[in-house]
Amino acid sequence: MQHAVGSPLPPPHQPGQGPEAGWQPAAQHPGPHRPGAHQGSAPVPPPPPAPGFTPPGAVPPAPQHAPAPPAPDTTGHVPLPPGGPVATPSAPPAAAVPDPTTTTLAVLLIGPAGAGKTSVAKYWADHRRVPTAHISLDDVREWVRSGFADPQSGWNDHSEAQYRLARRTCGFAARNFLANGISCILDDAVFPDRPVVGLGGWKRHVGPGLLPVVLLPGLEIVLERNAERTGNRRLTDEEVARIHGRMAGWYGSGLPIIDNSQLDVPATARVLDDVLARSIASPPKW
Repeated sequence: MQHAVGSPLPPPHQPGQGPEAGWQPAAQHPGPHRPGAHQGSAPVPPPPPAPGFTPPGAVPPAPQHAPAPPAPDTTGHVPLPPGGPVATPSAPPAAAVPDPTTTTLAVLLIGPAGAGKTSVAKYWADHRRVPTAHISLDDVREWVRSGFADPQSGWNDHSEAQYRLARRTCGFAARNFLANGISCILDDAVFPDRPVVGLGGWKRHVGPGLLPVVLLPGLEIVLERNAERTGNRRLTDEEVARIHGRMAGWYGSGLPIIDNSQLDVPATARVLDDVLARSIASPPKW
């Protein structure tokens, strides 16, 4: 009979022993032999079988697989809803007062250079109780480094093409933010007498739910603020006065206008919330 390698060999068969009688090996007592002790009188369990040995007739145990090590942390794929045109905000019930601080909104802040659009937009976005992004068209225009078409050097086809591209980029960004529950406030110097770069493009790129608000302080205020600017954001006094005069065309347009000549940034942001609450309840026609 063959035995598995490394398994204990049975002793020679003796009377009364063997497979039929159930062989029991004698106990092994270390140390000197003690007289009177009967060897083999106290049976002990057999030693454990060697690894890999299966007694005859026994069912081998199912193989045990070690648990797989945990997978390393990886960045999973987070599905994002696609951006679509922003719908007009639904007005709350008549008895309720709309709260623009907790509503997902798309706001377009319009005004001349030096009106404080960027400062107010940043402050308003920073202090909302819901996620809000600020997108400045001037910032996006200046993503173009080499070959930047500065409108200060003259408005031409090249500068208009870059303006259109920046506005479309801002619109795509706003739609994606809004589709994922993040409000947006955009700022741009939109002229009421230039349909080419007017509100129509913003409505087309963002959606009819965009809420435009005009920020229009007095001329002396925008001149003071423009004097504090540097780089290509600084305009000549003549250019500032010309832009401010064209912005006066927003009066009578039906859009809400905030004169922030005597208001600091936090106060202007509070007035903006009041104006937006009215715009949600009764969206402006534009």
